[in-house]
Amino acid sequence: MGNIRTSFVKRLAKELIETHKGVFTTDFEQNKKLVQEYSTVSTKHLRNKIAGYVTRLIRLEQTRE
Repeated sequence: MGNIRTSFVKRLAKELIETHKGVFTTDFEQNKKLVQEYSTVSTKHLRNKIAGYVTRLIRLEQTRE
């Protein structure tokens, strides 16, 4: 079974990808740093959830091409 993410995590991840095109990659560690830099997320747990979802979306986008 997969993870269930809140709409806040999904919305923020999609907004970050749209506003900063070409910055995020398939590397989770790099995306963690970028999420911390570009957003105002206060907790490490939430930052990691958003970075994980961003990584997943980027991987899905690359497989579609």
